[in-house]
Order: sequence, then structure tokens, then C-alpha cells
Amino acid sequence: MKPLLALAFFVTVSCHAAESPALPTADVRGEIRDLNTPRSMPHFHSRAEWLAHAAWLREHILVSCGLWPAPQKCPLNAQVFGRIERDGYSVEKVFFESWPGFYVSGNLYRPLGRGKGPFPAILNPHGHWKVGRLADEDKGSLPGRCIGFARQGYVAFSWDMIGYNDSFHWQHDFPPAGGREWLWGLSLFGLQTWNSIRVVDFLQSLPDVDPARIGCTGESGGGTQTFILTAVEDRIKAAAPAVMVSAIMQGGCLCENGPNLRQDTFNVEISAAAAPRPQLLIAATGDWTRFTMTHEFPAVRSIYRMLGAAGKADAVRFDAPHNYNKGSREAAYAFFGKWLLGDNDAGHFKEKPFTVEPKENLLVWHGREKPANAQTAESLAKMWVANCEKQFADALAAGPAQFRKLYEPALRHALSLEVPAAKDVVAEDCGAGLLALGRPGRGDRVPARLSLPKGGGAKRAATLVVHPKGWLAAEPFAAKLAAAGQFVLAIDCFNHRRKTEDNLFTTYNKTDTQLRVQDIVTALAWLRGRKDVGAINLVGLDEAGLWCLLARPFAPFVAKTVADAAQFDAASDAAWLKSLYVPVLRRAGDFRAALALIGDAPLLVHNAGGKFQCAPKAKQEKVGEEELLAWLGK
Repeated sequence: MKPLLALAFFVTVSCHAAESPALPTADVRGEIRDLNTPRSMPHFHSRAEWLAHAAWLREHILVSCGLWPAPQKCPLNAQVFGRIERDGYSVEKVFFESWPGFYVSGNLYRPLGRGKGPFPAILNPHGHWKVGRLADEDKGSLPGRCIGFARQGYVAFSWDMIGYNDSFHWQHDFPPAGGREWLWGLSLFGLQTWNSIRVVDFLQSLPDVDPARIGCTGESGGGTQTFILTAVEDRIKAAAPAVMVSAIMQGGCLCENGPNLRQDTFNVEISAAAAPRPQLLIAATGDWTRFTMTHEFPAVRSIYRMLGAAGKADAVRFDAPHNYNKGSREAAYAFFGKWLLGDNDAGHFKEKPFTVEPKENLLVWHGREKPANAQTAESLAKMWVANCEKQFADALAAGPAQFRKLYEPALRHALSLEVPAAKDVVAEDCGAGLLALGRPGRGDRVPARLSLPKGGGAKRAATLVVHPKGWLAAEPFAAKLAAAGQFVLAIDCFNHRRKTEDNLFTTYNKTDTQLRVQDIVTALAWLRGRKDVGAINLVGLDEAGLWCLLARPFAPFVAKTVADAAQFDAASDAAWLKSLYVPVLRRAGDFRAALALIGDAPLLVHNAGGKFQCAPKAKQEKVGEEELLAWLGK
């Protein structure tokens, strides 16, 4: 990574930028961000505002992981074997199933000579060491850290990242970003987070573990896994992410970058979601956490202070390169000793010399056949999609209320959508009926044309017309609506040329489809706020009808909706990838979820061409303008 100056911290790109009553002179959402784009912590005005945002973060992470709605957990079928006893601890080999036939493999370290417990437990996800959980060097030793914890009275568990050592199902760079798997919410990031959740299940299943005292600490990529898991898993009672909570570098591996994950947030915010549970940030002068004591930690501590828990947040920085060395480990030992053992004397937690076992004593499959039911990458992807489809069908069968509870958040987060109130949308008068709409502080500026009917008096119906080529292309149809006595708003949805070749583009940047759906929802909110508007309709012409269908569930006040299906093959992953790419959207139910959430409201879907099978009542042929006008006027 190239070094960044401290001055970079003052560049704010957070979606929660400082409020301003004015819109930008141009839509800045086309500016591309990446993992090295500096970010700043937004200001939260109240405890309630932060708690609402923390709940949003939790949902957003889970949707990004493909874990919303929550998958059904399979039996772990755990096997613990190969016990070796050493000075003050034992070590065993472990494997269990996080999905049927998908195995988590690692080592379990337990205290000796301290009775039967129950003991607190520590999860130890590892970073991108060449040998993963077996790494043992001056900059970091996973076995040494687990030995240290076990000797101090913990049950400690370390396990393989996917593709390391005993984890044989997938390579660590699969599945690639932006492919079919991401459409379905299946990613390396999500699978590793699910494995971590199942590690908590495994530890809680052990009779010598106290389920109310579970902590987590990891370095680098394991640090990312630490604060991600802590944000979504309340069973983690204390956390110490090492050398990864940074505002200038967010993590460079697919296992740290889920689809949509950091479009509207970043690592410091996610780390703060641990509050008010105890948290220690471990930093180093030789990497991207070098500003922790003056930038990231004060930001995290501000959230703890807001929640009345400032004393539960702490940070340390070592003059060292990227590491989890002895000094860092001893800081973690003292931190967990205070919060999980009730011992506030750091002197009790100095690391004693240790000897790491030869790898054959630690590798799970050494001299052992792999299970016959082991999944391949292809079979796991097939099972994943089948499970998604079953969850969707079960939710539909459970009724509208349960379906909305599960799939409204899923669809909203997949679209990375903010649903603004009318008061949060600004309209700038550009003269001659032209407007610019946007949400102050969000970077958007949506060109629009407002056509007003002749005469005044009572409230009039209003229609938002969306054409893929903008308001000018919509003008002929808009003019006919206005002549029929309606207010008509036509908009130019987002249309910037952007270089999207970056492998992690959609982790940090919204797709064109996501931004276009946002523009439609924003424009509908503005119309709703007008005192001279009564019923509001929505019309999507040509392929813009698809954008309107995705937007419509988030504007329940819309009376009638017309959507051109553009003969889109909604059952084809290839079609989604080619012309309507939105990560996780198929996992979130795609058009099927949108139509279910729209419910029985008046809806005309046309130009289905026999391909848009998710709308069985759709007209197969394209409906002409006069027929559309007549249907809207009924």
C-alpha cells in the first residue's frame, strides 16, 4: 500500500456527510471510491440516532454476507480428537460442518490444572499469514496466542480461513467479485462470517465453556473478521481487533470485502457497533493503523461515551510493522483478563515461553480421510441457491406481514437504498420548468422537468415518468399526461460513465441500477411533499420500467404503477449480470420480492415477451401510450 498523509483524514466521503441546504453543482456520485479512499466518522447527534444506525449496520452487514434472512443452521456434527497435553494446556484437532458438507477446521486449546470450568472462550481468526493459523514468527504466532490464553484460563479456538491449510473446499480468491455467486449473496466474505458465527455455536456447545463469556481477537484479515462478527453477533462479549480498524485502508482481500458492504459505511463505524461491549483497538506505527490514537480511536470512543460506556473502549499502539507480536498479545491478554476474568492487574498476563507443535500435530486431515460428503465449490453454490429459493417460498407462504419483515430489509439493503422523507429532499429551481432534486449531503443532483396543468384549485393527481434516456425523451408522454390535467415530473436518472473494472468496485460503489432506483424513490418523496398534489402515480417507460418496479415497494403511497418489463428474462443470471447488475439482489428476492411487497396495489406490467415470468398477470405485448393514459385515468 502507498503511504497516505495524515491530512487525508480530513477528506470526508462518508454517506453521512455534513448537512447542507444546497445541492452540489453536479452529481458527485460518479466519483469512484476504493479501499484506500480516506473516510471520516460522521457526527451522530443523539444516542437514539446512533442506535438506529447501529441496527442499520447490523442488517447491512448480514445482507452483504448473504445471511439475511438468517439461514437455517445445520447440526455441527463436531469431532474433537488427537488430544495432546502440555505445560498448563492441552491442544486438540477439531472439525465441524458450518453447512452440510462444508467443513470448518482448527485447533482447540484448553486450560489444564484449573478444574472443569466453565471457562471463558476466545475466538482467534487469523490474518493472511502464508501458513494461516499455523503461523509462528516474531511478528505473530497464532498457536502461541492460543497457548497464552489457555494457560490463563480460557478455552481458545483458532480455525482456517477458507482455502488455508485444512480448508479444502474453495481457493481463497473464489468466488470472484461481480459474478453469478455475488448476485445470490454467496461470497468469500459471507462464508467466512458464517463460519465465525458457527464457531460461536461450537464453543457454546462445549460443557467447559461459559456461554456468557466469549471474546474474539484477530489480526489483519482476522481483525476484519473480529469487528464484523462482533457487529452482528451479540454473543461476543468483548473484542480486540488488531491492526485493521483504519480510516485510510479498509482491507484488500475478497474475504474482507463483501458485496455492497462499504458503499455507505467503513471500518471505524463498524468497529463502533460493538459498543457498549468492551473493545480494545490494537494498532501499529508501521501500517495503516498508525493514526489510531489521534483519529480512529477518538471516533470509536465518542460512540462509547454517547452510550455511557467510555471506560469500556481502549486502544494501544506499538512501534512495529503490521503485526500481532508479543507486546500486542500481552495487551490483549490484559484486556480480556479485565473483562472476562475480572482481573485488572496487567502484570498477571505476561506471556510465558511456549513451544509450538509440529504441523502434523495440528493439521486436522493429516493421516485422515476427508469426509465423503464434502462439498465442492459447484455443489455448495447449487445448495446455496436452492436454500435461498426455499427461504423465499417459505416466507411467502408465511403471509404478507412475515414476508415484509424479512424481505423489505433484504431488498432495501441489496439496493443500498435510503428512503427519504419529503422534508429531506431539496428542489432547486433552474427556470423554465427545470429542477434539480437531491438529498443535501448525499452528493446527488437529479435533473427534472415539472409540467404543471392549467388552472388551479383542488389537489391534482401527479405522475412521475421515468425514461432510460431522461426527461427529454419522456416529454411526449409527459405532455399528454399534463394535457389530461395532471402534474407530471420527469427525471434524468443517474447516467455517468465510470470505470468499473476494479475487482472490489461494488464493495465501495453503487451500481448504476442502485443509483437509478434511488433517484426514483427520491423524486417520489419530493412529489409526496407537495401540498398541491393528491394521488401519485409512477410510470416507467422502456427498460426504466424495471427500475420503477424495484423502487415501488419503498413508496407505498403510490396509487398506480406502470412498468415496461422490456422483455427482461428475470430467471436468467446472465441477464442480470449483463444489464441490471445489483449484488445480492437475487438473494433478496429480486422482482419477485418487489412484486410481493407491492401487493394488490394497481399495477400494469407490460412488454413481458414471455420472459418476465415473475409477474404472471403481465401483458406480453407492449402497451401503447393511449392505452396507458386510459389505464392511468380510470
